[in-house]
Amino acid sequence: MRADRFAQRRARLLALVASEGLGGLIVTHVPNVRYLTGFTGTAGLVLLLPQDTVFLSDFRYRTQAEAELGDEVRVEIAPADVWERLWRVLAGYPGVERVGFEAQKVTVADAERFTRVNGRTRFQPVRDLVERLRLSKDADEVAAIRAAGRLASEALAATLPCVRVGQRERDVAARLEAELRTGGSEWHPFPTIVASGPRSALPHARTGDRVIERGDWLLLDFGAQVDGYCADVTRTVVVGRPADQRQRMVYQLVREAQLAARQRVRPGMTGREADALARGLLEARGLGDAFGHSLGHGVGLEVHEGPRLSRLNQDPLPEGAVVTIEPGAYFPGWGGVRLEDDVWLGPGGPELLTDGDVELRELL
Repeated sequence: MRADRFAQRRARLLALVASEGLGGLIVTHVPNVRYLTGFTGTAGLVLLLPQDTVFLSDFRYRTQAEAELGDEVRVEIAPADVWERLWRVLAGYPGVERVGFEAQKVTVADAERFTRVNGRTRFQPVRDLVERLRLSKDADEVAAIRAAGRLASEALAATLPCVRVGQRERDVAARLEAELRTGGSEWHPFPTIVASGPRSALPHARTGDRVIERGDWLLLDFGAQVDGYCADVTRTVVVGRPADQRQRMVYQLVREAQLAARQRVRPGMTGREADALARGLLEARGLGDAFGHSLGHGVGLEVHEGPRLSRLNQDPLPEGAVVTIEPGAYFPGWGGVRLEDDVWLGPGGPELLTDGDVELRELL
């Protein structure tokens, strides 16, 4: 059944490749390689042709590739340069005259390789063919993200009772990441953010050595990974004393915006319309300028992928996408609040994949 899933994906991709007037596609982006073949390593590329699928890598991945890819994918292990091996493989298909490559993912140095190849094959840059397929998640993908979300919630629940005034941000991040790994997360999809006090006003703060003080905001943005699929969660808490009046006001408004967006977002609305679900509420309450980033993004094999829930995105959100809902409000010198959950855009409406627990927490 698992092999059938990858074969179906490759068949759908070949239809897109043909619609571009191409005879094949070279896939180099590692998450796309995994999506098409099930290969979980970190180095390899795929030559996708109507008559064959060829996976190319080096000696390190021979045994792993043969175990993971099955009989429908031909494995080629290069003794030295994988690209040179690719040109030799391509030479065995003289009828293939035009082949695409992932323009948005190859380096300049790799792109130059295509201009130096002799022979009748011509290479054409294409963009986001595999990513178009990845926008909508199947049941197995949704289940993996849901499982990752559950691990994230459990890790946070084990970490927060241990947070104290006087700890460093780095101490909290270390405990949270240890809980994630112990609980079963394959890895951390991105560097964990733990930002305290005025540093919580930095939407993408780097976890540092700042010592948590009494009454600080503590913003935690972190993820878990199951079967390659990511969950992305943010929670903001108050440490050392009950929240003051301003903290309660800002938190409540961000919470209302997050709840409104995650309950009302639908497939078919544009990314701009989805973003407005939260932005309109914050603007009406005078916090529009404090919410400077987009409402969310797609999440899957990568923690940041399409679609975008942004003022700049006029495209409709596809049914089956998994997206983050993460409004925030940030005030330099004072701090910020962000609340983030992951939502599947099903045919019947949004379905929460993370725990959705956004009640204000005061760690006393």
